[in-house]
Amino acid sequence: MNKKSAIEKNIKLIAENRKARYNYFIEEELECGIALEGSEVKSMRSGKTSVIESYASIEENQLWLINCYIPNYKYAKTFTHDERRRRKLLVKKRELFKLMKNKGRQGMTLIPLRLYFNSAGIVKVLLGIGKGKKLVDKRQTEKKRDWEKQQGRLLREKG
Repeated sequence: MNKKSAIEKNIKLIAENRKARYNYFIEEELECGIALEGSEVKSMRSGKTSVIESYASIEENQLWLINCYIPNYKYAKTFTHDERRRRKLLVKKRELFKLMKNKGRQGMTLIPLRLYFNSAGIVKVLLGIGKGKKLVDKRQTEKKRDWEKQQGRLLREKG
């Protein structure tokens, strides 16, 4: 069993941004921690969290996750949280400077790809450093995917 599949077995997926790979060329991935309140963690376990419209931003030498939707926990009576508040992402200083350098290049964006619990039960965010695709690139990606599906069908019929 390779290392990647062993790691992916030990995670519990909370939310995934599946359109990110369709809309962006992902050049690099980075795993980050996230600073949360108690009711947010409990709410994430229900599985209604979304990272589809969110993005990461570097402001004042800190990394922030913006517009991530985490619904209120219905059993938390007194201490509720704002559903779309900015959440601080936790990375090492050298990783932050590396991100700042990559973000400085023209057209680079920080996109959250996945939100998950790791094997220790800690919430992690997988950030992708990507560049936006143009319409032509999206069409090529779609053609390639369709051809691979067709190839698989042809091999199954003949084999």
